[in-house]
Amino acid sequence: MKVKVNRKAHFNAAHRLHNPIWDEAKNLEVFGKCSNPHFHGHNYEIIVSVLGEVDPVTGYVLDMKWLKDIIAEKVEERYDHKNLNLEVEEFKNKNPTAENIVIEIWKILRKEIPLQMDLTITLYETPRNFVEFSG
Repeated sequence: MKVKVNRKAHFNAAHRLHNPIWDEAKNLEVFGKCSNPHFHGHNYEIIVSVLGEVDPVTGYVLDMKWLKDIIAEKVEERYDHKNLNLEVEEFKNKNPTAENIVIEIWKILRKEIPLQMDLTITLYETPRNFVEFSG
């Protein structure tokens, strides 16, 4: 029997959606206010979902305290209160859209979660706009 466990976390970050090969008019047309050259911020919420077998000894899919600590160390410390375009290496040459952010978070956490478990990341950019990635 498989059970999905979920851990919610958050971070605050600034970014600018911008394609450097386009002029400012084209960036404004495609990205609107999100292309503000002075950046803008979000209070991101993430849900890390892990699907796996329940360990008959512990009764856990995995230790939620361990998951909390991994998310804090690998995601929150990396992104919280950062300008994603300027301070986070993976976005120096990649547009920090919600889609690209969720993929990067998944790649970071996939290295930590046992491979026999399925991993899904849900990223809320706003309460009404969210993306999900499962690899």
